Amino acid sequence: MVVGAKAWAASYIGLFDGGSGGARCAGKGAKMVLKTQTCRFSGLRIYPGKGVLFIRVDGQQFLFLKQKCRALFNQRKRPAKLAWTTLYRKQHRKDQEAQVARKKRRNVTKAATRSVAGASLEVIQKKKSEKPEARKASREAALREIKERAKKAKADKAVQRAQAKAAGGKAVKNVPKGAGKAGAKSTGR
Repeated sequence: MVVGAKAWAASYIGLFDGGSGGARCAGKGAKMVLKTQTCRFSGLRIYPGKGVLFIRVDGQQFLFLKQKCRALFNQRKRPAKLAWTTLYRKQHRKDQEAQVARKKRRNVTKAATRSVAGASLEVIQKKKSEKPEARKASREAALREIKERAKKAKADKAVQRAQAKAAGGKAVKNVPKGAGKAGAKSTGR
């Protein structure tokens, strides 16, 4: 019996796939998943049964897509300089449409009010809420108080000097160390 080539092929395939009549998978649109590895030089996918495995003396394994990749690796060529490698394409921004475009998020800085070393949070809020005129008046009052304290300290110092002068006779001046002592050598310059 003579059978056409197509009919024979269909019946032959039907023997091995469970009689479905074709090399289709069970579900609609289902695909076969293959475990692929990547080439250590080019970065391209290596399918099962393909590739060249190179094992170095130290035991490190390198899987290359083809002999060309292995030869270039052994010549110590840089994959970033060869236009057909994935490393080159990444560095030169090729295949941008394949990558997922990330949305740029603007960093929004939240103005968080925290208590600072000398003032608590309540004091800061109170100062923020008061009007500029009141703030200016309180600032001037604080400056006036500081100036009065400085004047008072200066007056107290003057009184102490006067008392020391009356009691001791001579006021102590800033004299260099060792000057005026008996037996001290003069520099003689």
